[in-house]
Amino acid sequence: MTPQTRKLIFLIAFGVLVIAGVIYGFLPKPRPVQIAAVLYAPLQVIIEEEGETQVDQLYVISSPVTAFLRRIDFEVGDMVDKGQPLAHLEAPRATILDIRTRTEAMTRVEAAESRLVQVRQQALAAEVTADLAKKERRRIERLFESGSVSLQRLEQVVSEAEQAVANLDSARAVVNAALADLATARAALEDESSLNTVQSVREVLHSPEAGKILTIHRKSEGYVNPGEPLIAIGDIDRIEVKVDVLSQDAVRIRAGNRVLIDQWGGDSPLEAIVDRIEPAGITVVSALGVEEQRVNVFAKLVSPPEKWSDLGSGYRVLAGFVIWENDSVLQVPTAALFRTENGWAVFAVENNRAVQKTVRAGHRAGLATQVISGLSDGDVVIIHPDRTINEGTRVVARSQY
Repeated sequence: MTPQTRKLIFLIAFGVLVIAGVIYGFLPKPRPVQIAAVLYAPLQVIIEEEGETQVDQLYVISSPVTAFLRRIDFEVGDMVDKGQPLAHLEAPRATILDIRTRTEAMTRVEAAESRLVQVRQQALAAEVTADLAKKERRRIERLFESGSVSLQRLEQVVSEAEQAVANLDSARAVVNAALADLATARAALEDESSLNTVQSVREVLHSPEAGKILTIHRKSEGYVNPGEPLIAIGDIDRIEVKVDVLSQDAVRIRAGNRVLIDQWGGDSPLEAIVDRIEPAGITVVSALGVEEQRVNVFAKLVSPPEKWSDLGSGYRVLAGFVIWENDSVLQVPTAALFRTENGWAVFAVENNRAVQKTVRAGHRAGLATQVISGLSDGDVVIIHPDRTINEGTRVVARSQY
């Protein structure tokens, strides 16, 4: 081969390499994507909400009347028996009078005493008048029988006698009223200390059931109003969990569903079951100021009591309602799904290229979704596909999901 021929071949080969490099430089580069495998694994559909523990049967002892409460000697956590006295109520104590009020009360006593003297004199006069009227009546009746006076005169005297008796009865009633007013006025001046030392217990409040004292709303002595709560009692060994869930979630929960109680302070979640669901919802304003319709759901603990012996009433927990579960479900990460005209779809990776596949999704459980059809065990899909991913796009795995 001549030098000219070798030179020509070298130039041609160099030109081909340059053209190939230019063409390769303009080719689209593979898109880095996150991928995950489609596989069989356990799947649970869980509704999670914060809840609060409470005793199954709570008894709140309150005051039935306005009274003076003696100091309660119990402490929170004490055990009480059924029928055991809990609180002692007395009649309201007398109040202490200030100088002005005492002066006014003394003035009212003096006025009542003067009034009593006055009405007693009036009653005495009425009594004298009534006696004279009765004597006159008897005298005229005898004269009428002998024919010495007319019937008209007799009727006039009888009327005057009856009127005098009525005036006497009225005067005596006024005296009784004056005596009552005087007693009332004097009662306000009685020694407060002497009144307070003769108080007797009017009523004793007993425990309606055996249990533990959970709350003492009022420990010190003092006045209490009707219906004011004093002590709360319950059986701490009978704990239930109260959870308010969104109404659209409540319709998916059934009595008997499993409940996983987490974040209660223990090492592992507790087991519970749904006991009852309230039929009426309540309106609650969320932290964002949005009105929500929520429903109270109650779950009963079924884990051994020794596992949650430190759990009390009013503790915050996280309740997970298991509304569906299966030990072996073909599933795909929920982040791989996107909507199309034909329903749900994913981008599978085949030969380092994105291939769009339509799938039929089943139960969704947060990060994972059940695949009914469209994918097989071991398929690889793209997580969070963006708009740059299309059918046939070259891709390269960035990291395993």
